[in-house]
Amino acid sequence: TKTVSKCYVQVTGMTCASCVANIERNLRREDGIHSILVALMAGKAEVRYNPAVIQPSAIAELIRELGFGATVLENCGEGDGVLELVVRGMTCASCVHKIESTLMKTDGVLYCSVALATNKAHIKYDPEIIGPRDVIQVIKDLGFTTSLVKKDRSASHLDHKQEIRQWKRSFVVSLVFCIPVMGLMIYMMVMDSQLSDAHAHHNMSDEEMEAIHSSMVLEYQLLPGLSVMNFVSFLLCVPVQVFGGWHFYIQAYKALKHKTANMDVLIVLATSIAFVYSVVILLVAMAEKAKVNPVTFFDTPPMLFVFISLGRWLEHVAKGKTSEALARLISLQATEATIVTLGPDNVLLSEEQVDVELVQRGDIVKVVPGGKFPVDGRVIEGHSMVDESLITGEAMPVTKKAGNTVIAGSINQNGSLLISATHVGADTTLSQIVKLVEEAQTSKAPIQQFADKLSGYFVPSIVAVSVVTLFAWIIIGFVDFEIVERYFLGYNKSISAAEVIIRFAFQASITVLCIACPCSLGLA
Repeated sequence: TKTVSKCYVQVTGMTCASCVANIERNLRREDGIHSILVALMAGKAEVRYNPAVIQPSAIAELIRELGFGATVLENCGEGDGVLELVVRGMTCASCVHKIESTLMKTDGVLYCSVALATNKAHIKYDPEIIGPRDVIQVIKDLGFTTSLVKKDRSASHLDHKQEIRQWKRSFVVSLVFCIPVMGLMIYMMVMDSQLSDAHAHHNMSDEEMEAIHSSMVLEYQLLPGLSVMNFVSFLLCVPVQVFGGWHFYIQAYKALKHKTANMDVLIVLATSIAFVYSVVILLVAMAEKAKVNPVTFFDTPPMLFVFISLGRWLEHVAKGKTSEALARLISLQATEATIVTLGPDNVLLSEEQVDVELVQRGDIVKVVPGGKFPVDGRVIEGHSMVDESLITGEAMPVTKKAGNTVIAGSINQNGSLLISATHVGADTTLSQIVKLVEEAQTSKAPIQQFADKLSGYFVPSIVAVSVVTLFAWIIIGFVDFEIVERYFLGYNKSISAAEVIIRFAFQASITVLCIACPCSLGLA
């Protein structure tokens, strides 16, 4: 029989469902991985794998190669029965051996490995037989000091603030440069329509039209073939392409490296081609000292980046809200517990403060008025009112006396209680709720799976369509030049027919690429 282990990987940098699909699809192909489930909101991947073939660190590395951040979560496995300790005072390999052999002889310890270099001990135990405090005691008796590896309770990975900031900045940069470009474009359109009206009414000759056109400030040529309009647009477009598009370029590069095409690839393709084409056309016009200013696409990249970065920003804000709910749930958990030792007739013999993770099943825990219940349990002694609104939503406190059950995270109000722990660690109601919420965010609606599938085919097909457009127009042009002549604006006799056809074909295919980009907003 194949052994199957389960590990959890913390994944950062996922923006949408297609990232999830991308990770899941690529990892399923790997040897030794049985199944993988990725939670977008919780930023967690649950992987079932064959430890004989692949290790968690290798799995994390595979995810990293796809362009995401990934770290293996050590403390998130089966929850009960795994213990990570920091052991101080070990000097050599014999200390390690001493700890390991003693622990393995201890009843209830299933597995133990101690690393001298990192001072860490990794122990698996059966919580029915032995608890974390017993294990710690065994190590202390051998003469070493030991403490728990601190869990990150802040749920910092659920924090989308950095991404929100990053996309907001990207949006603002694009917007600042986009507004003037749009202004120029609208102004040109208005002037053009006025001119064509004038042309219609007064039957001016083409020469007079040229004269009026070139007298417009924006059409004024700084250098032969380089108009003010094009030059200004170029200056405004460069910063957007660099600063606004920075994240897109990185993501697109990583996607292409893995032979997948996501939305970022399409956006980068469209904006880069539009930008490069415009620059080349300008250079050609300047080389030819053209009288008529060429049609450029400098207005496209800023406007695309504005729309898309706005979409991403809003998306992260929405994700932040959902994750905030999770983080709040996690923050309801108590961090410490007061464990007491009882003598005959429930006399208090001693009490000590311990981490919540160290509470074992069957421990007697004392909860003072105003304190949070650290674990689920049953009341042994005491009488109090308890606010359980976090679970039930009921604002009225509930009376608790001996024999009643209490829920972790609820707040004790006026009396002191002694409870016997029934569910600890990952088994408490609150942990289960957190887990359910995370799992609910992991599972996908059928429509979402469909959208993920679509986005995988969407990008290559758009690129294909625009390439077809390019060649189709080139062929049409060489077969029947009149059609191109009819649609190509600003055609004048000084340019060769072949060049007109190629320019027109490029304009058509770039247009196809660019109009497909906002569809990503629809998919998102």
